[in-house]
Amino acid sequence: MRFTSLVVELIRARPRLVVWIVVLVQAAMWLILPMLLYRSPPGDLATVLAFGREYQVGTWLGPPLAFWLADIAFRAAGNTMFGVYLLAQVCAVLTFWIYYQLARAIVGGQQAVLAVLLSMTIVAFSSPGVEFGPLVLARPLWALLLLHSWQLIGQNRRNAWFAWSIEAGLLLLTTPAAFGLLLLLVGFAAATERGRRVLMSLDPLYALLVIVVLVLPYLIWLLRAEALAMPPWPALADLAARALQWGWLLGGLVLAMAAIVLLVILNSGFFARNAGEAPIIYRPPVDPLARDFVFFFAFAPALFGSLIAGFFNFDHVAGGAGVALLMSGLAVVVVAGDLIHLRRQRLLRTVWAVAIIAPAIVVIAATAFLPWTGANEVSTSLPAKAIAQFFGDNFERRTNQRLRAVAGDPQLASFVAMSRGRPHLLLDATPERTPWLSVAKFNETGGVVVWRASDTSGAPPPEIAQRFPGLVPEVPRAFEWLVNGRQPLLRIGWAIVRPKAP
Repeated sequence: MRFTSLVVELIRARPRLVVWIVVLVQAAMWLILPMLLYRSPPGDLATVLAFGREYQVGTWLGPPLAFWLADIAFRAAGNTMFGVYLLAQVCAVLTFWIYYQLARAIVGGQQAVLAVLLSMTIVAFSSPGVEFGPLVLARPLWALLLLHSWQLIGQNRRNAWFAWSIEAGLLLLTTPAAFGLLLLLVGFAAATERGRRVLMSLDPLYALLVIVVLVLPYLIWLLRAEALAMPPWPALADLAARALQWGWLLGGLVLAMAAIVLLVILNSGFFARNAGEAPIIYRPPVDPLARDFVFFFAFAPALFGSLIAGFFNFDHVAGGAGVALLMSGLAVVVVAGDLIHLRRQRLLRTVWAVAIIAPAIVVIAATAFLPWTGANEVSTSLPAKAIAQFFGDNFERRTNQRLRAVAGDPQLASFVAMSRGRPHLLLDATPERTPWLSVAKFNETGGVVVWRASDTSGAPPPEIAQRFPGLVPEVPRAFEWLVNGRQPLLRIGWAIVRPKAP
């Protein structure tokens, strides 16, 4: 009797169940791990919360939707990071479920499971997905746009126009790369016969009207802030460096797909014995237009996103790696053919599980062992809650008023801005980026200025002393890391700017 594993039988009989199990397990892992190991928000998440607290229509960081949702989630969870981490994993679950619906419409339910399993191994969907922001929120919105675009172009379902227009408007309110992504969708539709037929109807005009209504406040802000200008074009002498930057970004995308490449190699039939006994995952023939749709959106966002980022010297692919690589797993499944043989099942399961767990192991190892090497600090090991509580309580005891604003070192100040009273964040080095508060207003209402102290005297850095003349530093406060190791204690210098009497 031919042996087939339980996993393969589940993929054949209950594909939706398999998708829910693997997606929810991964989401639970990346919800529990930050709650256990992260004493401070990863990346720029604290800044996202500080900007979201102001509910501005637009900021220098981009459209406002992700910042508003982050602040709502933070407040709903009692001013704790649990709400924000949960929101990030909800985005991940929605992304893969919508992606499964799109893949099922193209290659059938059984092979759609394989597409989801392959895409889950992409590095962008692991630890970077914890840092909620525009790049994370854009993923489910982009997946929805792809699903409804295929329903419009490939399945001629005109009732998808309204949902498509809402999703396009929300994406424009999420990431500056949304305009380029929408151009890719329109370009693909214009390049195909069925797509041109869809565009020639009156429905796109109604969709455009809905999009304009959604983004009109942000568009007005862009016009008033004169933020519609393109980034400065590089000089001819800089083109070589920008091309190298593009190469690095493109190489990073390829490296993020290393697990997919490894799984494809291990499943190849070149070195397999008894290849005829391998279980088969079947699909009906794929529509030629669907094949073109998958290949176009598997390559175009990655190529053009990395090219634009490299040309304008951005540090990440336009739209984010999660958006650029979303269709990679489905593209591999489409290339594999109508019959996919699953060879070396145990080895494939082991490699897939390692690819899913490896980023978590890296995070744990970096948190536990990196401090003992004396290398760079682990940013998520800073005691953000203790920092926020100490400075908020001290200001309230000294002045008998709640803390209204915080300035100084941007990273430390963003931590203090997460305290119970949610004080305003002032980026005093670049005050134009925090228009809700100026240095003069800060000196009037009072607040706390923080910086990293290099010694026990606690003297402020010259640039901070220049921006806040007459600053009287307090005794520096030392904080312990999550794992102290060989690192010295985190010493923070601070000073109170007392509010002026009315």
